[in-house]
Amino acid sequence: MSVFPKISLKLEVENYLKAGFMNKEILSALGKQEAERRFETLLHNLSHPPSFTTVRVNTHLASVQHVKNLLFDELQKQFNGLSFPILQHPDLQDVLLIPVIGPRKNIKQQPCEVIVGAQCGNAVLRGAHVFVPGIVSASKFMKGGDHVSVYSDIKGKCKKGQYWSGLFPFFRGVGVRMTEPVYLSPSFDNNLPSAVVSHVLDPQPGEKVLDLCAAPGGKTTHIATLMRDQGEVIALDKISKKVEKIKQNALLLGLNSIRAFCFDGTKALKLDMIKDTDGEPPFLPESFDRILLDAPCSGMGQRPNMACTWTLKEVMSYQPLQRKLFTVAVELLKPGGVLVYSTCTVTLAENEEQVAWALETFPGLQLQHQDPQVGGEGMLGAGLSPEQLKRLQRFDPSAMRSLDRDIGSLRDASIEDLVWLANKDCIGFFIAKFVKCKSAQ
Repeated sequence: MSVFPKISLKLEVENYLKAGFMNKEILSALGKQEAERRFETLLHNLSHPPSFTTVRVNTHLASVQHVKNLLFDELQKQFNGLSFPILQHPDLQDVLLIPVIGPRKNIKQQPCEVIVGAQCGNAVLRGAHVFVPGIVSASKFMKGGDHVSVYSDIKGKCKKGQYWSGLFPFFRGVGVRMTEPVYLSPSFDNNLPSAVVSHVLDPQPGEKVLDLCAAPGGKTTHIATLMRDQGEVIALDKISKKVEKIKQNALLLGLNSIRAFCFDGTKALKLDMIKDTDGEPPFLPESFDRILLDAPCSGMGQRPNMACTWTLKEVMSYQPLQRKLFTVAVELLKPGGVLVYSTCTVTLAENEEQVAWALETFPGLQLQHQDPQVGGEGMLGAGLSPEQLKRLQRFDPSAMRSLDRDIGSLRDASIEDLVWLANKDCIGFFIAKFVKCKSAQ
């Protein structure tokens, strides 16, 4: 059931997306009516949270069963004794699945109101409380302890007042504690496809691996964990605060194989060919066994997302940047090495079209089957063959209609059905895996 309206997009962006999802190949295969239905399903599902949230266990520090037990106890406390079924994913042994329950009906409207920004509203739908910086406006006579209704300003039309210049109790921390959310969900900022990526990369102990666009660093630490912290994982990002966060997470998780640098990935290739002695960027060609390019993208697969204010120019700006980064990655990869390209968007231009471009531009690259294959195959429209599309993974929010998820139906469902739902109803995401068969020189 659709609780919220479909995602709010600028008309030029919606038309651009629609052209991709109703291209000639798709219309020929599905027909106009089915293609239109799927596109409308996409727009509606993007404004709603996925069916499951995920927790990736750092098996370097704890067993999956131990973390599962801790989570079960904590969620019972957090949700007043309600027992969430927590599942271990059968194809991703370090991933736990926690269902998102809702939408809850008949939530009482309160006389006091709090209006939050669209980004804050999205976080609340994934289990977060309202933090003070996310509050745009509130009822005039609201006071601590009042019950309030929270609304998200998805159009950005609510005017924000000036900060109080005198003494004020707080400017940060929790402003509103969500006691009756529309969706019951623990607040974990992790999604199933993000955990799939590192498994597809399949890093091995002792290898040298590059995470070319590493922030916020979850995939970096996952890679190091899969390598049993043996080898070297280089993480690059342009923003120093994000790099410091990666370093802090590596320290917190006891991962000594990670080295993070504040560096522009488009400039990571060393051009003067002088021998590299310090191991810092830029790097000599063919320096890495495996490379993850989790590319900057338009992010149009994120859920929930009730409003996107980007212009068409902004959305289209990512394709050339992704190609610059991809070219650097190919040069830095050893012959026989593995390159995994991923995005959290649904556009054809940033996904399948990039694969078609890569195969044409770099004859030494071969598209590979992926393991595990959790998502669906690639989307028609970029001229790729049926076999090539099967070698891609596209997690597509248009693949199924939104469902009501109450605790009773979840308890009655089989494990197989729940895992199927978790695989299907998640954020929009794309993964392609390549092997470099010969030098790019």
